[in-house]
Amino acid sequence: MSDNIVLVERDGPIAIVKMNRPDALNALSRALRAELVRTFAGLAEDDSVRVAVLTGAGRAFTAGVDLKEAGQTGFALGADGGDIDLAQGLASFPWPIIGAINGFAITGGFELALMCDVLLASENARFADTHARVGIMPGWGLSQKLSRLIGISRAKELSFSGNFLDAETAERWGLVNRVYEADALLPAAVKLAHEMASCDPDLLRNYKRVIDDGFAIGFGEGQALEIARSAEHAAGVTAESVEAARQAVTARGRSLND
Repeated sequence: MSDNIVLVERDGPIAIVKMNRPDALNALSRALRAELVRTFAGLAEDDSVRVAVLTGAGRAFTAGVDLKEAGQTGFALGADGGDIDLAQGLASFPWPIIGAINGFAITGGFELALMCDVLLASENARFADTHARVGIMPGWGLSQKLSRLIGISRAKELSFSGNFLDAETAERWGLVNRVYEADALLPAAVKLAHEMASCDPDLLRNYKRVIDDGFAIGFGEGQALEIARSAEHAAGVTAESVEAARQAVTARGRSLND
């Protein structure tokens, strides 16, 4: 496997992970999937990492599963032999993942984008779900996540047509948070990552977990889960730590308004 199929750069507590198969539109070959899982597993063990930014080299985020390879090995996730679970690999990363969607995010690439916690997009970003046209079923969460993010009718429109969704419409529909000029995307993602990384590490990690765990269950169960997790966290909070946090938040607010 090429050592540079995934590039990792560091900016303090931020890990910038870049898929690096630009000539193949960063198609998710078996090797790339395995390297992404390995990369995020390594970053999860790095005590200095607090946020990851995931993006692609060239004009695509990723065009999805490598169709040429899949035509030989099959499309089912089981074709990986059970040793490559991309969805679980990213879900196991305990810190926020910001998806910097720089170009095409198609089918499996769309699913990879939805594995991120927050999506920012370049003006060149294009999303498409072509599972129905390729003749396969999604297996990395798209059929469930997309409808919860943009509404069931819009999700069905995209999935049943295979049509492209441009960046501006994706922002209007609530799929991505903001759209940037191409050169501004990665700096904006890194800036947001640093803002996240400035939070208390334990609370940041636990907050991500309670949101994700609650998202996976019913609303009432999610509320009960939040109450239980809040009480568990509050047991370790002191008056001194609350006052120190209040002063820090006040100082930050003043600096942002200056």
